[in-house]
Amino acid sequence: MAKKLVIVESPSKAKTIKKYLGSTYDVIASQGHIIDLPASKLGVDIENDFKPEYKTMKGKANIVKEIKKKAEDKEKIYLATDPDREGEAIAWHLRNVLDIDKNEKCRIEFNEITKSAVQNAVKKARTVDENLVDAQQARRVLDRIVGYKLSPLLWKKVKKGLSAGRVQSVTLKLVVDKEREIKNFKKEEYWLLTAKLTNGKDKIESKFYGDETKKIELKTEKQVDDVINQVKDKDFVVLDVKKSERMKNPTPPFTTSSLQQEASRKLGFGVKKTMMIAQRLYEAGHITYMRTDSTRLSDEAKKSAKEYILNKFGSKYYKDRVFKTKDTAQDAHEAIRPTNLSFDFSSLSKDEIKLYTLILNRFLASQMSSSIYDTTRIKIKADKYIFTLSGSTIKFDGFMRLYIEGKDDLKNDEDELKILPNLNVGDVLKKEDLIKEQKFTEPPARYTEASLVKVMEEKGIGRPSTYAPTISTLEERYYVEKEKKYIVPTELGIIVTELMEKNFKDIVDVKFTANMENKLDMVAENKEKYVDMLKEFYTPFIDNLTKVEDKIEKVHIPEQVSDVICEYCGRNMVIKQGRFGKFLACPGYPECKNAKPLVESIDIPCPKCGGKILVKKTKKRRTFYVCENSPKTCDYISWNKPKKETYESDEDKVNKTKTKTKSTSTSKTKSKTKTKKK
Repeated sequence: MAKKLVIVESPSKAKTIKKYLGSTYDVIASQGHIIDLPASKLGVDIENDFKPEYKTMKGKANIVKEIKKKAEDKEKIYLATDPDREGEAIAWHLRNVLDIDKNEKCRIEFNEITKSAVQNAVKKARTVDENLVDAQQARRVLDRIVGYKLSPLLWKKVKKGLSAGRVQSVTLKLVVDKEREIKNFKKEEYWLLTAKLTNGKDKIESKFYGDETKKIELKTEKQVDDVINQVKDKDFVVLDVKKSERMKNPTPPFTTSSLQQEASRKLGFGVKKTMMIAQRLYEAGHITYMRTDSTRLSDEAKKSAKEYILNKFGSKYYKDRVFKTKDTAQDAHEAIRPTNLSFDFSSLSKDEIKLYTLILNRFLASQMSSSIYDTTRIKIKADKYIFTLSGSTIKFDGFMRLYIEGKDDLKNDEDELKILPNLNVGDVLKKEDLIKEQKFTEPPARYTEASLVKVMEEKGIGRPSTYAPTISTLEERYYVEKEKKYIVPTELGIIVTELMEKNFKDIVDVKFTANMENKLDMVAENKEKYVDMLKEFYTPFIDNLTKVEDKIEKVHIPEQVSDVICEYCGRNMVIKQGRFGKFLACPGYPECKNAKPLVESIDIPCPKCGGKILVKKTKKRRTFYVCENSPKTCDYISWNKPKKETYESDEDKVNKTKTKTKSTSTSKTKSKTKTKKK
């Protein structure tokens, strides 16, 4: 009969741990938090040092009862919740529920769910860390105060169902600020000038740089024409050939943020999906803890990587590396890495295999040699002007044999390889053509989920555990929408941000929010008391709220009028936003209470029957496409937007291709002017 009890959060984690502890242990799951602030009220006694009014969570009473029953006859109880502040808080609540003495060494933690890690953790049991609990409690109370004080104000002044949050609101402002930047962007004209040259056997393209003293920006066509007139009859002479060797180092193993970014770039996963899959891999014992801001690796992990690299690639591919973790990182755990390099992952799902392979390759590459490039930069002189060309070849692939980091902006890829012809100083090149091309500067790109996480991390907004939930909340509140992969603020999101900027500047101030995160870290390190920190925040916050509450005017959100006519009263129905998405409602409410689903369609007919294609969403807001005649006479349904090519006749395709080719040719004629050799 089991004499010891281990309590974890999830059933899958419990199942994995049970394998390593044997028959003398019972393992049970709390299924997350069991105690929290009440959902129906503030639940914080402001006057009594912000004391939380904790309650057993709805639906958790039976779980608490079961845990107590399991614990009754046990000689020893271990609290093995996740190794972070949330996990420490869950352990603290469990300790209190089970009346475990606060000096009892009942808390165990491990960064990976492996046999050795779990068994060693049991040997190193400690007391619950009250400082970590205070830090989590301070965050929970702080977020509750902001949410419960500001959200009712938004309901009153804007519309019901809205929310504000300490991290949520400043993240929304980042998205809105980016949209303003794009809207206010003024494009500027610039020109490119390319000289097409030859040395008799090789074709050479060189770009205009400037003169011998400085780089010159070509802003107008007249500037370009002046340069062309100066050089068109001159010799193009090789002025300088500079060869060098360049090394490129591998990127560190994954943190939560970098994993979310790279999974987005390479796998097309959203941050929520990435974390969900990573959670499953962790709980099954395949990777280390997935919420971390550290790039540190254990000696054991580095040793396993070394053995793998030496056996598979050879000694020239191995290099012992230590990566510096950011000063703002908590560094509580290792980087995200595999727990067992010989693990057969064929039993995993497709998405799990994809993410696991990404983590595995990044980890191994971080302990591999640098890649080495031979680079060449050539300067060519014509009259007083300089043209340049550069290229590089890989001399030694190093870590790139296994892994190359993805890029957000492929246009700025500095590692594009180009082999250049063998040229020497003094060589005279024959000019074949001079090509000028008009360009315009482009506005900055909107955030993707990955790039938003990146900027949140850089600015110190939130922590690894908050990135995915924050972005999900913005979508759920309809403050932002997705356009393809980009995050765009809705009109509602902009209105809420403007209200917050005008009346609660600190809440949407990046530096203020980052400073609050630092203070929470100080509480965790016992360098500041959480009550003092909360008082410092609360007094000016509530004074400002009291001052502005009556001054804020109610915001009128204009309703979007549709072309759908109400069949009862003849009015044009308006588009409204509900908890399950957009719907059509009669503006004559309450006299006319007509409402119906909003059915969006696209201008591409059904590939099967030619009917109208409707755009619908699942409960999880994933878009899919279905024929209007489904399921009666047509069974067309797809996750992917149908293409016209799937139903066009061969004649249509030929005509379309001809038109496109002609259009492209015309465009090129307009955008490029060639000055031919006379």
